[in-house]
Amino acid sequence: MYPCHGLRVLDMSRVVAGPIAGRILSDLGADVVKLEPPEGDVTRNWGQIRHGLSGFYTQQNAGKRNVCVDLRAAGAVDLVRSLADQADIVIENFRAGVLDRLGLGYAQLSGTNPRVIMLSVSGFGRGGPESHRPAYAPMMHAETGLLHRQAEFDDAWPSDPMLSLADSYSGLHGTIAIFAALRVRDETGTGQHIDMAMFDAITFSDDYTHHAVDNEPVVRLGGDVYMTAAGPVLFAGQLRAVWGSVKHLIEDPAPGDVPIADKARLRKAAVADWAASFEKFEDLAAALDKAGLAFGPVRNQFDVVRSPTAAARGTVAQIDDNGGAGDQRGVVQTPYRFSDAEAGVRGAAPHRGQHNADVLRDWAGLDSDLIDGLVASGVLRTDV
Repeated sequence: MYPCHGLRVLDMSRVVAGPIAGRILSDLGADVVKLEPPEGDVTRNWGQIRHGLSGFYTQQNAGKRNVCVDLRAAGAVDLVRSLADQADIVIENFRAGVLDRLGLGYAQLSGTNPRVIMLSVSGFGRGGPESHRPAYAPMMHAETGLLHRQAEFDDAWPSDPMLSLADSYSGLHGTIAIFAALRVRDETGTGQHIDMAMFDAITFSDDYTHHAVDNEPVVRLGGDVYMTAAGPVLFAGQLRAVWGSVKHLIEDPAPGDVPIADKARLRKAAVADWAASFEKFEDLAAALDKAGLAFGPVRNQFDVVRSPTAAARGTVAQIDDNGGAGDQRGVVQTPYRFSDAEAGVRGAAPHRGQHNADVLRDWAGLDSDLIDGLVASGVLRTDV
């Protein structure tokens, strides 16, 4: 039993913020159809490409079906409307207002499908002073204070993290909102329009935001990294907590009445010297365990996906590489593990237009002649 079995999702989004929500719903059992333009999702060009499918695109779109539509062609909008009429959920991350102008906004779609739930992800939401601005994860990291804070504490020039936090958080929060809207629809029979701003998603998810709300100085949490026999290792917790755990093992370099800043600097240096004094990492690990300190080596990501934990958890699944020869490629699983339900990637990433005929027959009830006519008129495209 897949939790979302029977749900139909029309995924009109691109890159990460919308596609990650579609991937989650697909892994949970929904029939997710990615609606893609002829030029394709830009992520088709990112990462290792096999048979026209990149690693990045595969990660976000594995298990979906694909219909490729040229919205500039006559009749294309009507075709998309016919698919949306059969959808439980529509996902999009166009700039606010774009779909409304095309006739595919929530007001238009809900007019013929009042049960539809639409997730709209944009940078600054709908109706605000900056709703017109295009948005990508790196600029949202800059706009929401992440880069400034990290640079300030690292005493470094601002640099974007190599992780699309704003996109991922927006997709995750959007998925939660979809499930809430489904619950409401169960009670009322009516869908919802979910206005998910990346600005809101990242600001809420930032556990340091309360400092700004309360107008107080930021206190760094998390931990510090020390050099050891095994390379850099993070000791979790603030310095005072780390010192409290190991002070019985280290001579205090700042006893008595020493200014707080000097005391912290000297004690951190003492912890660093102590960590570096172990010739074998196993001995340091045993000492840290005995002291009750959580720690983690700073691992290379290539090692992480091949670690014992990743193997035991099935973190990387093997799927068909959609090249026609039955070869496989790896894709990271969604992290959902249920006691009595199924979840996980359920198929290959699709080529553009790979499922045009199948989806239009299944969802819209079109016959082969009508589908052939849409191909001939340029509404439907395919690269397979």
